Amino acid sequence: MSHINLENDLPGIRGLMAFRPDTAHPLNILAETLLRSDEGLTKGERELIAAFVSALNDCFFCQNIHGAVAQYYATDDEKLVQKVKADYQNAPISDKMKSLLSIAKNVQQGGKFVNKDQIQKAKEEGASDIEIHDTVLIAAAFCMFNRYVDGLGTFAPDAPEMYKERAKNIAEKTGYANSNPN
Repeated sequence: MSHINLENDLPGIRGLMAFRPDTAHPLNILAETLLRSDEGLTKGERELIAAFVSALNDCFFCQNIHGAVAQYYATDDEKLVQKVKADYQNAPISDKMKSLLSIAKNVQQGGKFVNKDQIQKAKEEGASDIEIHDTVLIAAAFCMFNRYVDGLGTFAPDAPEMYKERAKNIAEKTGYANSNPN
């Protein structure tokens, strides 16, 4: 049960968005902009960053829903998200993605933890300025989303099939901006 009466039984951020549609709209636009573009980073890479940061923040709902969306896009490795969350440096992802996750990890700790050497390493691995920018913004935004979800004590189901079904719907149909929280 959440810390406040949301007047609905929707899980995670969905319950919060149904409770406050006026704040839901800009948050959904932000999520859509950050996660549903293939400019630079792919949608799967963007979702993987969101899931990774959410795991670092121990936000059960967000790491599972964004992990499920990332996994939906990673059709060639059904355990990719788990491998990244467990040990991203040895996960079967590109060196560029490893360097971007290193940046995301430091953003999660605090923006000033990101250093020039990390940025240079990402560039050496082929990351563009847009990819570095988007990595930092996704990581920062998910720190906010995670704190929003957990700070109000929202409900997060344990059922993996719910996250998989919701992920398929997000990837194939609704995205975030057009998503009805109900």
